[in-house]
Amino acid sequence: MTDDDIEIRRLAREDAVLYRDIRLEALQANPEAFGSTFEVEDAQPLSLFSDRLGSSIVLGAFRDAELLGIVGFAVQQGQKEAHKGTLWGMYVRPSARNAKVGRRLVEAICNLARQQVELIQLSVVVDNQHARSLYARLGFLEYGVEENALKQAGRYYESVLMAKDLSRP
Repeated sequence: MTDDDIEIRRLAREDAVLYRDIRLEALQANPEAFGSTFEVEDAQPLSLFSDRLGSSIVLGAFRDAELLGIVGFAVQQGQKEAHKGTLWGMYVRPSARNAKVGRRLVEAICNLARQQVELIQLSVVVDNQHARSLYARLGFLEYGVEENALKQAGRYYESVLMAKDLSRP
């Protein structure tokens, strides 16, 4: 797989089946990394995933018709926080992790976010060194750690809080 084989585009309602499949895979493969659970989202109708795509910004990385990775973006609510956005739901299938798919998704979401906000924030599980390194290489700075941020199967997970100033190149 080469970088040229990958197309990044916004997912639409028509992509709901593909999005549901990769989202459920992410929740099963890395339950500690997401605020939701496989059991909760698996029980939801397809319309929930379609509605999410209709009301949210979710980018997908495709090779032909195969969805290899996803990432979401949301502008924070409220007049005093509308200058900030959140990167959420990042997941790349294992088969695509060494093909710069994650990098391309984060770069694309930052380029999109730059048109709407000044700062983009994210949280990542402390133990996920690969993701932390990727974000750091792309200009995200760590600014804190949230203790006991998530709890999965009786175990607590800390999250590293990271941000990138989009007004800088």
